[in-house]
Amino acid sequence: MELSSPFISLQKRKPYSCPTPDLSFSSSFSPFPLQIHFKNSKSTSPTSPKFRILAVAVDPKELPQNSPQRLLKELAERKKITSPKKKFPPKKFILKPPLDDARLAQRFLNSPQLSLKSFPLLSSCLPSSRLNNADKAWIDEFLLEAKQALGYPLEPSDQYGDDNPAKQFDTLLYLAFQHPSCERTNARHVRSGHSRLWFLGQYVLEFALAEYFLQRYPRESPAPMRERVFGLIGKRNLPQWIKAASLQNLVFQFDDMDRLVRKEREPPVKDAFIYGQFSDRSHLSLLGYRFLPVEPGLESVFWALFGAIYLCYGMPEVYRVLFEVFGMDPEHEDCQPKLRRQLEDVDYVSVEFEDKKISWQDVATYKPPEDALFAHPRLFRACVPPGMHRFRGNIWDYDSRPQVMQALGYPLVVTDRIPDITKARNIELGLGLQLCFLHPSKYKFEHPRFCYERLEYVGQKIQDIVMAERLLMKHLDAPGKWLQEKHRRILMNKFCGRYLRDKYLHRFIVYSEQVQDSYEHNRRLRNPATTAVQQAIHGLSYLVYGKPDVRRLMFEVFDFEQIQPKPVSRP
Repeated sequence: MELSSPFISLQKRKPYSCPTPDLSFSSSFSPFPLQIHFKNSKSTSPTSPKFRILAVAVDPKELPQNSPQRLLKELAERKKITSPKKKFPPKKFILKPPLDDARLAQRFLNSPQLSLKSFPLLSSCLPSSRLNNADKAWIDEFLLEAKQALGYPLEPSDQYGDDNPAKQFDTLLYLAFQHPSCERTNARHVRSGHSRLWFLGQYVLEFALAEYFLQRYPRESPAPMRERVFGLIGKRNLPQWIKAASLQNLVFQFDDMDRLVRKEREPPVKDAFIYGQFSDRSHLSLLGYRFLPVEPGLESVFWALFGAIYLCYGMPEVYRVLFEVFGMDPEHEDCQPKLRRQLEDVDYVSVEFEDKKISWQDVATYKPPEDALFAHPRLFRACVPPGMHRFRGNIWDYDSRPQVMQALGYPLVVTDRIPDITKARNIELGLGLQLCFLHPSKYKFEHPRFCYERLEYVGQKIQDIVMAERLLMKHLDAPGKWLQEKHRRILMNKFCGRYLRDKYLHRFIVYSEQVQDSYEHNRRLRNPATTAVQQAIHGLSYLVYGKPDVRRLMFEVFDFEQIQPKPVSRP
């Protein structure tokens, strides 16, 4: 490297003044010299305040590639680009000021959830705010396809009167198809509305199929029926039902679902999403999904769909869509239970079930007679065998039945046209209560239906759906996952048995002598039995008096929510 600094005088020097130098530096790396001129005609020293320095700026873009100035400039720009940016906290952690009382009250009053006073459950499942333009655009474009596949009229449901719950069907059907992976579920009212629908729909499906199989197979134990239900609405066979209803374009991204690998079309857990790579995105815009390698959760949409149908049209329409639209076949080979040792059933069944298998049309269109003894007479005959009359007048009937009926508040006051109907109902209610307290160890091996198992099955399902309806109406702003966890914690088996033991009803359960001795040595063994008896009582109350009596037992007698004051025991 050569460095030269020639000094050239730029002006005429005065005597007794310091020479003002003209400095010029040149480097062998660059042909462009850097010149610095010092001009000072009046100052006598370079340290004078009027000492001026002039520099010739060179554009770094014009510098050659190997120039040190250009390399330093690029290094400075690169440091500026790669410098870490200031990280802002996520929006969910940013505290927002709470709404004042007036705005909060106005938001609740304008919410559609408070618009229907005559249908509180339906109103609680509506979106928390009114649908916006994006929601209405999806309804105008794609809702007709869904309604046509389900067999509903294509006219807008807004044309119905205010006293018809089907007026809200378009809104609920729109929410049913908005899976969490959809872009529109970024809106809180859509995301929460969909999750609340599938929370209700899963219990509606299980209860509907339990009621159907109990009447179709009057001699069968609940274990094979649970397997049949799982085979019908389990994740394994759902794709073929969806394809039979021609809804695959609204639920799946694949044109041909048969090409889906099994692990790609089934979620790894019960309520997870369906994962899988896909190449054909022709139907992706139907639900507004982003271009992600994630398929919509089939079970979520399936459950939410039946939640909307149940709210608007009731349980008969649930059966029609299940068996007519989706084409579910209870005799399908994939829905058959496992082979097991069957106990010989020598007892009679009701005349309605002799040499006849009840179809879904019989269950959907059945209406009890005007002077029927029970709210659901045929389901009562399917769960309480006619042979229970042989237990009438035994020791339990005279000793334990009055105490149990007094603790449960039975019999209820019902005004009947004929007094004999009230008397017959009370007799059947007593026999049903005795069946609720019959442990399988007592008579099941000789008489398979003389135990509480079938009543326990229907009681468990009606208990689930009653608690789900209660939580939906009580927590209007809660999402479905939170309600699911709340539902699970309230109806845990250990709590159900504890509520029965708090009423001291567990001492009326009839066991075999061997089981009674084992329970005396280890009282924890009795806990599953007390849970089953408590659920059987709910099943019997639904069959005899209907769903309102189940609510009375759950929230007034047994106090499932634990909100009633407890008696204080004084020493």
